[in-house]
Amino acid sequence: MDAILDFIQLHIEMVYIVILSIFLGIEVISRVPAVLHTPLMSGANAIHGVVIIGAIIVMGKAESDNYLALVLGFLAVILGTLNVVGGFVVTDRMLEMFSKKKK
Repeated sequence: MDAILDFIQLHIEMVYIVILSIFLGIEVISRVPAVLHTPLMSGANAIHGVVIIGAIIVMGKAESDNYLALVLGFLAVILGTLNVVGGFVVTDRMLEMFSKKKK
């Protein structure tokens, strides 16, 4: 517990930045109209490709006996991939709504 408190005291500026970014994100998302929410979220989900690349790098640099890093990296790859695929599926469904219907 002391190590965590020491880390927080050393990096208090980063803690403030994270807390302020949380509040800023909540305010920005709450002000987005419902009509724009789905397209923005599908685009944001596609950005999670960065998470996939980061997770692959973490898994590649992790030592073979560091199971925590390997498991977290694997979960990040799986969840990031699901998020990217879901973003593209939602975008595809939205674009189908605007296409002309075939007879």
